[in-house]
Amino acid sequence: MIAAQGGDAPAYRRLLAELGTWLRSYYAKRLPAAMVDDVAQEVLLTVHAKRHTYDPSKPFGPWIAAIARYRWIDRLRAMKDGLTDELEEEMAAPDTGEAAHSAYTLDALLSRLKPAQANAIRLVKIEGMSVKEAAERLGQTIALVKVNIHRGLRRLSELVQAEGHEF
Repeated sequence: MIAAQGGDAPAYRRLLAELGTWLRSYYAKRLPAAMVDDVAQEVLLTVHAKRHTYDPSKPFGPWIAAIARYRWIDRLRAMKDGLTDELEEEMAAPDTGEAAHSAYTLDALLSRLKPAQANAIRLVKIEGMSVKEAAERLGQTIALVKVNIHRGLRRLSELVQAEGHEF
């Protein structure tokens, strides 16, 4: 830290890297994993902003530990404040009934196709793979994947029209 205060850029980079490692370890024992990196970054920013306040005649460890502890306490207070929100009696939840019914119907229709057609449609039309990626995954030529998709979609259309399915 003394070298960093003196303008030694490589020493400052090394200090921040070592502090980052120490801070992540420190917070990993004290906070949920999702918060560790954010709080460590906050402390590194604080060190950067307040590095001029460090007194070189005093040990560095207690100085950085105090900053880390205060940030930890701040985060705990913020977590506590977030937990005091009252829950509503009628909590809104998205209605996924139609989507589940459509997914079930689509799966049932796909199961009535030839496996090569169903697999090609799933990969390209549902999962968003390119025809080339699907061909590689299925061990088929690009032309065969295209044919399977075309024939499978035509068959799906016939099934939907014949049975009156709704999505």
